[in-house]
Amino acid sequence: MTGIFIALISGALMSLQGVFNTEVTKQSSIWVSASWVQFSALVTCLVIWAASDRSSFAALMKVSPKYMMLGGLFGAFITYTVIQSMSSLGPAKATMLIVIAQLTVSWLVELMGMFGLDKGTFSWRKLMGLLVAVAGVVIFEWEN
Repeated sequence: MTGIFIALISGALMSLQGVFNTEVTKQSSIWVSASWVQFSALVTCLVIWAASDRSSFAALMKVSPKYMMLGGLFGAFITYTVIQSMSSLGPAKATMLIVIAQLTVSWLVELMGMFGLDKGTFSWRKLMGLLVAVAGVVIFEWEN
């Protein structure tokens, strides 16, 4: 139950962040806004680390495979693409499409056993769930 609650908070925060970042971009520029997002996230993480965790950053050198360290690179482009999509599509449509893309890619990664995950098994039920989500986007955006 805790995982569900945390996931719901994550989704809400991501939506709010996209709206906030889009407004900052309107008043500055896309890369200034994205830089601010990443910088403020770094500062926040360092403050929380200093107050609670204090594990060694040297542990990062032991991460294997090394390509797993690309999360920050993805983060910069996630910020950019969320801002651009919310700016052009609006928060609701952009968020729905982002979630569909997340679900699709996550399921494919799971099915193929990519990046060290155990290979999942295909499920017609999960495919139907994905298609229902896509149908939900269509219904949500349907105009008379």
